[in-house]
Amino acid sequence: MKKKLGFTLIEILVTATIIGLLAAVASISYSQLTKQSRDAKRKTDLEQVRAALEIYRSNSDTYPVGTGWATLSVLTGPIIYLQTLPSDPKSANFSYYYSGDINDYTLAAQLEVSSSCSSGAPGGSSCGSGSPCNYCLGPYGQK
Repeated sequence: MKKKLGFTLIEILVTATIIGLLAAVASISYSQLTKQSRDAKRKTDLEQVRAALEIYRSNSDTYPVGTGWATLSVLTGPIIYLQTLPSDPKSANFSYYYSGDINDYTLAAQLEVSSSCSSGAPGGSSCGSGSPCNYCLGPYGQK
């Protein structure tokens, strides 16, 4: 009787298919994790801006007034409480937005993994790339 010294074509195809499926699952998981980490960075950035706005309010008794939705660059006063003005971790096409008056404000950003704003999105349309903002923050205890 002869001994087999190699693998059959079926065995090789089954092994290649299993390796391919594992690689696909790993790739999808990695993609989701990177989106979630960028979203966590966005939320952290907005929390830092929120803290700076609260410090600003405790010193001046008002929040900065914005005319409609604008990027964070309009926040000239509270910026002194931040080391650097945060920017979106993915690209410069996305921005963080601010809208406010002396008693209230809303910060907004676009998350990659969906969420929803309790108040309106900037301009009702986009966060810079044609996609709507879907994450909003306001004063502590309000939004």
